Amino acid sequence: MIDLHTHTLLSDGALLPAELIRRAEAIGYTAIAITDHVDVSNFDFVIPRIVKACQKAAEQCNNITVIPGAELTHINPADIPFLVNESRALGACLIVVHGETIVEPVSPGTNRKALESEIDILAHPGLITDDEVKLAKERHIMLEVSARKGHCLTNGHVVKLAQHYGAPLILNTDAHAPEDLLTCKQAQNIACGAGLTQEDFQHMLQNSRQLIQRII
Repeated sequence: MIDLHTHTLLSDGALLPAELIRRAEAIGYTAIAITDHVDVSNFDFVIPRIVKACQKAAEQCNNITVIPGAELTHINPADIPFLVNESRALGACLIVVHGETIVEPVSPGTNRKALESEIDILAHPGLITDDEVKLAKERHIMLEVSARKGHCLTNGHVVKLAQHYGAPLILNTDAHAPEDLLTCKQAQNIACGAGLTQEDFQHMLQNSRQLIQRII
């Protein structure tokens, strides 16, 4: 399993980074990204600590690749480019933007501004539009199929448009607690539930591998 969207108690998760990483390694993960929630108020506090935790984990864990990242969350869309640049400067290798999920009042225009910025993943993009999916394809930004309760309600819509226009898909847990981590078989079942085949799931894993190669 490769999971590029997770949270620790550095934002609203339940576990220390070290425990989340160890639990993921123990159930067979080969790669994990720590992408705690940040906005203009806390990015300069959270990201250096994620980086430090990932550096330490890399010294101790032999079977899992650990990637420092950040999820830009509930911010003014106009601030996204600034926060992307600042987060990268602080050592975030992977930038996720909290998309316009239907279960939270995310600012309209977030999906579009995120896709115009230098990000890697648009998480749970909700009722994303055709034009936004075309932009994701053009800029090779991953659209997330989410295992997270609530956010997963629009997986079918995201998959349908992404497959129609050829935009890249990725599957992540958006884990906040240990029970949110998935085995590869569980992740495959979620993909199938969203209308994808086993072959599509393997292609999503390959998208994750290629993204990792690009950013580290």
